[in-house]
Amino acid sequence: MEILLTVLILLLAVALSGVVVRLVRVKLPLPLVQIGIGALLTFPRIDPHVTFDPDIFMALFIPPLLFADGWRIPKREFFLQRRAILMLALGLVLITVVAVGYFVHWLVPQISLPVAFALAAVLSPTDAVALSAIAGKDRIPAQLMHILEGEALMNDASGLVALKFAIAAALTGYFSLRAAALSFVLIAAGGLAIGAAIGWLFSFVSAKFLNATDEGDPAPGVVLTMLIPFAAYLLAEHLECSGVLAAVAAGMMMNYTSTAHMGPVSERVRATSTWTMIEFVFNGMVFTLLGLQFPGILGKALLDAHHTSNVEMLRLVGYIGAVLAALYAMRFAWVWVLRWFASRRAARHGIANAVPGLRTIAITTVAGVRGAVTLAGVLSLPVALADGSLLPGRDTAIFIATGVILASLLVAIVGLPLLLHGARRGSVPPHAAEERAARIQAAQSAIRAIDALYDETTRGMDESEAAYAADTTARVMDLYRRRLAMLDTDRARSAHAGRAERLELQMRLAAMRAERATLLALRNQQKINDETMAKLMREVDLTETAIISRARSRA
Repeated sequence: MEILLTVLILLLAVALSGVVVRLVRVKLPLPLVQIGIGALLTFPRIDPHVTFDPDIFMALFIPPLLFADGWRIPKREFFLQRRAILMLALGLVLITVVAVGYFVHWLVPQISLPVAFALAAVLSPTDAVALSAIAGKDRIPAQLMHILEGEALMNDASGLVALKFAIAAALTGYFSLRAAALSFVLIAAGGLAIGAAIGWLFSFVSAKFLNATDEGDPAPGVVLTMLIPFAAYLLAEHLECSGVLAAVAAGMMMNYTSTAHMGPVSERVRATSTWTMIEFVFNGMVFTLLGLQFPGILGKALLDAHHTSNVEMLRLVGYIGAVLAALYAMRFAWVWVLRWFASRRAARHGIANAVPGLRTIAITTVAGVRGAVTLAGVLSLPVALADGSLLPGRDTAIFIATGVILASLLVAIVGLPLLLHGARRGSVPPHAAEERAARIQAAQSAIRAIDALYDETTRGMDESEAAYAADTTARVMDLYRRRLAMLDTDRARSAHAGRAERLELQMRLAAMRAERATLLALRNQQKINDETMAKLMREVDLTETAIISRARSRA
């Protein structure tokens, strides 16, 4: 009963966070609200007594979120920016582990060097979920956002692998760079291969058995899709490969396969709405759980230090500030070096001013927020060594990591809007030209298909049937001709078509509102039952969703 109550409290907290963000006049990032609600839940009379188990947390929350990110991330941009992504996800992680590890050991001598490396390893992964929630939609330039998202997808794996070797060094006192490098390659490659294989296997099975017809309940296929990230993660971890990369690779493979786009419409609609809800709930629970941990870790440590002396309390706060500053300095310097090499390479090809300036470097630096993976990683540090003695510096490392998470979120909340204010963003969306060309080609293909079907179906028809078919064909084809008119380069023609489209939208929405009112009245008068009303309402809702979505995409 206690577990059920805890889950219900967490779900209520996630739902309330969305309501608070809508009601509060000041625009607050959703993660900050969820962390705040989580912290409020720690009051004695409310405390749900949630135990943060790093293994359960990583296996339950991380796979579906990474799977969804891998599915959604633009693959073309990911490939084009692969050099920058890999240099941030691998190169920066390695430099951070070494440099920040030695810095932490120098700053806090009671933290042994292996534990300091472990702390630096868990602080190296960034959190794209928190970043997108803080920055807002389309605030960060698209190219930079693609790099940051790709970095966050990849550096979780590199940071956790580095943590694994740091913990092994702390427990055994032995470390081999060659063995670590070889093991990292095998772990990463194995995770990618396992995730891609599971994604492909599901696509194959789905195409053979689940997507044969448009009939039937789409729920089984949607449920199987929800299980893919967990299967990829758990199998990869069982084979001692990267479960994080396996979940990402499974999402990418699922997006690549044709069954992701050619299956039954009902399954795609159901899957989209289901995954939207899963992402909201899981993201919300992640940040709420973070909020639940902060008072117990930060508050307790600061209170104990205050009882010792105010100097000790200030020293602990200073540790957080110093480590965060070191992380920002490393990130700024690394991105600046990458920028310098990129400018040299561009200059050799005769391209001037091709590399972004200091504002972009500063945005990239501040955008490196830390999140749930960092907390899960640092809490996974063993309590004791092999001989039974306590791991030196573990509590201090957990305190520093927790403080850095909170501080990086606050810095991004304040700093990103300031850095992004006045930043030049194109008035035209970055992919507007290719979107317009794709719309034109799709509409032209539709018109040709309608014309070909008309020729095929009218063979052998008499005159009256052929005339009726011609009238039907003209009505269907008129929809695509009006779409082409709106995309016409002739502004006068396009504007006229746009006005006609908006008027039609208003009329169709008014008609559907009338449909709903009539259906409700018929149900209230007991002339139709709830099942009939639900079926007809769903048809109206799906139609309205389609036309509103199309209208917004053209706005």
